[in-house]
Amino acid sequence: MRVGALEARRWAGLVFAAGPGEGIGLRLVFTTPDGRRRDLEDWYWMVSRVGPHAPDGSYALMEFDLAAEPSPSSRPAKRTLVLEWSRREDAVALRAVARAPGRVELVGDAPWGWKARWEEAPDGWCAALGSVEIAAAFEPAAVGRVATVVAWGRRGAPSGSAEADDACLGAGNAALSHARRLLPGLDRWIDDARADWDRRRPRSSGAAEGLVEAVTDNLMWTVLLQPETGRLYAPAGRRWIFPKPGDGARRDGTWDGARDGGAGIDSASEGRHAPDDWTIFGWDSFFNALELATVSSRLAWDALLAGLESRYSNGNVPNWRSRHAGTPDRSQPPIGSFAALKLHLTCPDEDALAAAWPGLRAWSDWWTADKGGRPRREGLTRGLLAWGSDTALVPGREQVPEWEVDASGHQRAAWESGQDDLPLWEEAEWDPERETLAMSAVDLCSYRALDLECLSRIAFILGDPAVANELEAERRHLVATMNRVLWSETAGLYLDELPAGRSRRVAASNFLPLIAGVPSARQARRMAGVLCDPARFWGDWMLPTISRDDPAFDDQQYWRGSIWPPMNYLVLQGLRRYGFDNLASELAWKGALMFLADRRRTGFCRENFDARSGRGRGHRFQSWGPLFALGAMEEFADASPWRGLRIGSRLPALVAHDTGGDAATEAAGGEGVQAPVWACIEGLRVAGRVRAVQLSR
Repeated sequence: MRVGALEARRWAGLVFAAGPGEGIGLRLVFTTPDGRRRDLEDWYWMVSRVGPHAPDGSYALMEFDLAAEPSPSSRPAKRTLVLEWSRREDAVALRAVARAPGRVELVGDAPWGWKARWEEAPDGWCAALGSVEIAAAFEPAAVGRVATVVAWGRRGAPSGSAEADDACLGAGNAALSHARRLLPGLDRWIDDARADWDRRRPRSSGAAEGLVEAVTDNLMWTVLLQPETGRLYAPAGRRWIFPKPGDGARRDGTWDGARDGGAGIDSASEGRHAPDDWTIFGWDSFFNALELATVSSRLAWDALLAGLESRYSNGNVPNWRSRHAGTPDRSQPPIGSFAALKLHLTCPDEDALAAAWPGLRAWSDWWTADKGGRPRREGLTRGLLAWGSDTALVPGREQVPEWEVDASGHQRAAWESGQDDLPLWEEAEWDPERETLAMSAVDLCSYRALDLECLSRIAFILGDPAVANELEAERRHLVATMNRVLWSETAGLYLDELPAGRSRRVAASNFLPLIAGVPSARQARRMAGVLCDPARFWGDWMLPTISRDDPAFDDQQYWRGSIWPPMNYLVLQGLRRYGFDNLASELAWKGALMFLADRRRTGFCRENFDARSGRGRGHRFQSWGPLFALGAMEEFADASPWRGLRIGSRLPALVAHDTGGDAATEAAGGEGVQAPVWACIEGLRVAGRVRAVQLSR
C-alpha cells in the first residue's frame, strides 16, 4: 500500500494506493465561523511550516495558519492547525488539532477519479480495493480535533462472492476491527513516532542549523504518485501540475482548482480547471533525485527513473510532460547522466543505473539525430549546438496550456534552455530553416560535453569500454571545437557565437564549461577571476543569472538577474572540479545561508532569489530550492565524479558578507586562509563506490 500526501492538492490529506489506478483518499476541510470553506489547494497557501517527514512514512507533520487567506498574497505565520500522521505496516494513524474557531472535518474521497468509494459502517468507513479491504475508525467528535486510524488487509471472502462485493461487513470486517483496536492508542502511537524520528533523523547544527532538514523535509513532502503506474516521482512543486488538455489555467502556469460543496463522504469534484494526473519537468527531476538521495536512495532512483520514463519514443526527455499532454517539440538541459552518475556514487545501485542507461543514451542521441540533413540542434559552427523546437511536433492549440498557445519558435527554444527569459536569447534570431536559435550556445555545448563524459563513465561501470571510448572521443572533439570557436581570451570566458561574432553579454551559465571540464587550468583561472569580480557576479547575494553590469540586471524578473538554485549548484560543481575550494565554499555557504534565512523568515522553499537583497521570490514551495542547502551539505561529504570521495568542511566567515579576500586570492592561484564557523551534521550517511569514481579518460 502506497500511503502519503501523494496527490498534489492534499498536503492536508492522504492517499491510499493499493495498486496502479486503484485506491482511495482522505482529506481535511476547515470551515470558518463565517462559513468560508478551506479545502484542497487552499491548504497550499496556508502552510506555515513544512515539517519533518520520515521516508518510510513512520512520522510526518505539517502546520497551517487557519487565519491565512488562501491566495498568493498570504503570509502564514501561526501554527493554528497541526496535522500529523504515522504509518505502520498495515495501518496509519492521523491526528489534526485546530487552535482557532471553526469546524475541522475529515472527508472521504477518490483522488484522480478513482472508482472506489467509502461506505458507512458502524463506527467507521469501509472500502474495497480489489483484493484489499480498507477501513477507517474514528474518535468521537471533539471540538477542534479529528483523529482516525485507517487499516487494511486482504479481503476474507472469496473473490466473486456476494460477500466480497460488500465492503462493510460490520464486525466481520477484519480491517475495521483492526482499526478499532488501534484507535485507543492513537495519541501514544503518534507521539512515540515523533520522538523516534526526531532521535534518528539526520540533522545539522551550528552555522548549518536546519541545513539537512531543509532538504529532507521539503523533498519528502513534494513526492507524488503517478496513479496509472503506481510510480513515485518528484514534480517541480505541488502547484506545478498543469491542467488537463482543454482546461483553463492561470497565467503563472498552474491550475486553478474548484471547491466542492459536500462534507463527509463525497466525490471531490475537480471542477472547471482540473489538474492533470501528474506533470514532470525534465531537469527538475534529476536535481530532485540528488536532493532525495540525502534521505532515501530508493526514492532518489525512483525520481530519476520517472524523469527518464517521461521521454517520447524518439528519445526526447521533454521540457515537461503530463499524463495527457507534453512538449514533443523540445527538451530541457541534458543533466540526467550527471545526476545518474553522481547518484550511483552516493547510493550505489548498478541495477538502477543499468535501468537508466537506455533512456540516457536515447536522450543523448536525440540532440544530434539527423533532421533534414543536419544534426537536430546544430549551432552556427558544425559540431556546436543551439536551443530549438521541432515545429512539426508542436501540439495543437487544444493540447497545450493557455500560455503556450501561439508561442513563437524563439520562445519555445528559450523554454528548452530552462532559462526562459534570459537576456542572452534576445540577441539570437529564430532560424526557421534549422528551427533553432541562430547561435552556438555556450550552455548547451557545455551540457552536451558533460553528458557525453558522464555517459562514458557510466558505460565503463556497466562494462562496455568500447561505447565508453566512443562517447569520450565525441566529447573531446566537442571540447576542442568549443575552445577554438567560443573561447574569448579578451573576456576570459566562453561566449555565445552569433552571426555577427561572439556575444558580449555574460550570464551565470557562461561558467558551465567548468563543470564539463572544457577549459585548461589557465583558462579556468581566468574564468574564476571574472566570477569573483564584485562588479559582475560576486557579492553578498549570488550567483545572479546575468552580470551585475548588464542593463537587464535590475529587472530581477525570473532569469533576468535573479539567483536560481540549479545554476548556483552547477557552477559550484565546476569550481570544485578545478580545485577552487575556497571559492566554491564561499559560494556554497552564501547560497545556503541566504536560503536558510528566507526559510526561517517565511517558512517557504523559494523558486529563486533577488540578487540585490537575498529575498526569496517566485513559487513558495519549489522542489529545487534546497539545492542551495545540498551544495553546502556537500562541503561536509561529497562523492564527485572527478575528485572521488571527499570528507571535511571549509566554512568561510560570512557574517559580514565579505566579498574580497579568499575568493580573489584563490582566483589568482593562491590558497587563502579562512576563519572557521562551527557547524556539524549528525547522522550523515556516506556511501560510495570510490573505485568507480576515479576512472581516467
